Amino acid sequence: MIGDQRLMLKYFNAPRIVTSRLLLAVVTLSVLMSTSGCGLFGTKKKIQVPILVGPLEKADKTRLIQAINRLSTVDSIYGKVDIQFEDTSFATTGIADQYRLVDGTIMLQRPGKIFLAIQFILVDIAQMASDGEHFRVAVLKGEERYRRFVKGTNSAVYDKLEAEVTPAGAKNSAQRSQKEAVSALSNLRPQHLTDAFLIRPIEPNSPLFYAQSEFFQEEPDTRPQAKKGSRIMHGYYVLEEFSTATSGEAKLLRRFWLDRVGGIRLARVQNYDDLGSLVTDVSYYNEKPLGSTTTASLPSRVEITRPQDKYKLSISYQDSTSVEVNRKLDAKAFVLENKWGLPEVDLDRKVTANQ
Repeated sequence: MIGDQRLMLKYFNAPRIVTSRLLLAVVTLSVLMSTSGCGLFGTKKKIQVPILVGPLEKADKTRLIQAINRLSTVDSIYGKVDIQFEDTSFATTGIADQYRLVDGTIMLQRPGKIFLAIQFILVDIAQMASDGEHFRVAVLKGEERYRRFVKGTNSAVYDKLEAEVTPAGAKNSAQRSQKEAVSALSNLRPQHLTDAFLIRPIEPNSPLFYAQSEFFQEEPDTRPQAKKGSRIMHGYYVLEEFSTATSGEAKLLRRFWLDRVGGIRLARVQNYDDLGSLVTDVSYYNEKPLGSTTTASLPSRVEITRPQDKYKLSISYQDSTSVEVNRKLDAKAFVLENKWGLPEVDLDRKVTANQ
């Protein structure tokens, strides 16, 4: 009896039981980790992450200002362009569907002068001009009741101009599309294009002040060797332009984005109003020499987004060598007359009448 009790104590020794259970737990955990994809640490899985494109150039504020002002040395531009009307992420306009790609002739001259003729299959859709102080827009395409001649002042802010419809309203998609197209054309402001193409320089003794920072943005990989759908991390310098009001409050006026990959290049300019709302967003692509005799290295494609006006334009030079740079243009070229006898809409008179 006593021998049997000693035998039982031998087998039920406490330290031995603990050690056995620990060994069993370790073996069980090892088996689970090796056989299950949902184990404690899971299985290894390769994931694709955007690579940082380089080399990244380093620059101080002085060099950034030089890169911006380099594009402001051109006094005039004259050339044939392709104009792409696009839907924006903010709204959809009928003009994007009706006139997907059109031809144009553009003339620009400092300070703030522009003439733009827009054509679709050799038929004028619209013409617009600004003499630096006032603008005029002629809408020539569409039914007679939609054609108009819009006049206004560059520095003024107007409510969105809507196209009038018949009392019965626009009953079908074609009518609605035409109404929206006319509204989009009527609200195009030629001076917005002037500011985008003829960038206002940063003056050396300006009362404004500037802040530099860096920014990294994930973007689609547009390099020739890139795989479809791949993405990259792109490095930028951001230079912000501020003014100080009498109250001492700083106001953001412009934000410049400068590409740092392989050099310093102006890639984007954003303009803001007094309330800090984004009014114009301009992106620059494919810089190349423009002109045949007098040449300048400038972006060959410019994208202009006006989120509050709900339109986006992409303008590309058709032939970079045929663009005329720094040609002295006649001032009369920037005054658009209502030679078509269109119904006139004077925006300044409308504002006065509503006051």
